[in-house]
Amino acid sequence: MRPIRVRIGVLGLALAAGLAAPGTASAAPPGASAAVPAPTAEELRLDGDVPREILRGSGFATAAPAFARGLGRADSYREARRVVVREGSALWRRAVDRAQGRGPAHGTLSRDDDRPLYWARLAMTRELRTWEPRFGLGQAQRAALLDELERTSRGQTDIRVPRGGGDRDKGLKRVLLTGFDPFTLDRDIRISNPSGAAALALDGTVIDTADGPARVETAVFPVRWRDFAEGTVERALRPYLPGVDLFTTVSQGRVGRFDVERTNGAWRGGFPDNENVSRTETVPVADPASQPQWTTTTLPYAAITAAGTGRFPVYDNTSVTEIPAGSAQAVVRPDGPTPGSTAREGGGGNYLSNEIAYRATLLRDRLGLRATLPGGHVHTPVLQFGAGNTDPATGAVTDPEFVRNRLDIVAQVRAIVAVAVSAPAPDRG
Repeated sequence: MRPIRVRIGVLGLALAAGLAAPGTASAAPPGASAAVPAPTAEELRLDGDVPREILRGSGFATAAPAFARGLGRADSYREARRVVVREGSALWRRAVDRAQGRGPAHGTLSRDDDRPLYWARLAMTRELRTWEPRFGLGQAQRAALLDELERTSRGQTDIRVPRGGGDRDKGLKRVLLTGFDPFTLDRDIRISNPSGAAALALDGTVIDTADGPARVETAVFPVRWRDFAEGTVERALRPYLPGVDLFTTVSQGRVGRFDVERTNGAWRGGFPDNENVSRTETVPVADPASQPQWTTTTLPYAAITAAGTGRFPVYDNTSVTEIPAGSAQAVVRPDGPTPGSTAREGGGGNYLSNEIAYRATLLRDRLGLRATLPGGHVHTPVLQFGAGNTDPATGAVTDPEFVRNRLDIVAQVRAIVAVAVSAPAPDRG
């Protein structure tokens, strides 16, 4: 996931039909609406025709109304929290089951589509954000409920990895993989994200590798600067990294190619996120005094790039943009950063894909796992629509080439994981 100027020739889809607006959990008491938070910029996109059609075309249009009814029956904060955890977890499992062919497909969209989860989650967070219960609900309590809904519906509470590395199944490798929501939706609201589709397709599956079976656990993350500043990546990954044999963060990258990103930079480049918020600053982390400008992959990049994993070429991307020591001018370094330099772009740019890679590999290093845990970032190709379906204003929500591209990208992510699990690790000195 890079700023548009670097990479996005992204996807497309445009839908037609309408969908009933999500139901409200309860009627607002007179004079009470001023205290209720307004929907976010991300949630307001739900009112467009395309999100409504994606929800209807997948059967996920029922998720938010059912959630609203459950909230409406809650008579305490404790009961509301139970509803949030139950329905958030159910949404994630429903999306995973649909992607993996379990149960009825419900609708016309192909099962591999990641967008129903994204839009259904937003419909549910909007219900919760604007809900006015019969009992008192403080601002902090509402924020805590929203946090629970985000985490459960993203699979972050559904990761099945022995904490601390204990009680592992003998002979079974453990892999942790993350994806992202769709993004740049104001350019084309039809957009899908193949990294999110890969997360749904692979969650809980076992991959046969040259080194034996490997079980994959996944989660997805928002495309929002504030969530990353609040530590969502570290909170989700910290308990599990000591118990896995490999991890990879995944996002959408350049047209027609995969990239294994060799180096990640500690810089936010300011490209707007899904809330139309921009941040240009050093990546904010705990203990900034010990924060490095760069982190590096420990994925076996040579083996991955040499293997025949699918129809898209895979590159070992070593380029970065830095301000050299003693200079004030940013320059591109094709072979990685020089000593003492200041980061301006990692191999994966300076957007949230670079940031999740930076945060995950910094966490690996701070946990003392650099020498033993392969981990890093993989960029997928941009998911493109068919040649006759590229106009966001008039294009269809899906087409055969679009589906084929997504299925091929997901299959190649699976193949890359299989190679990475069984390959020798690179020099980590």
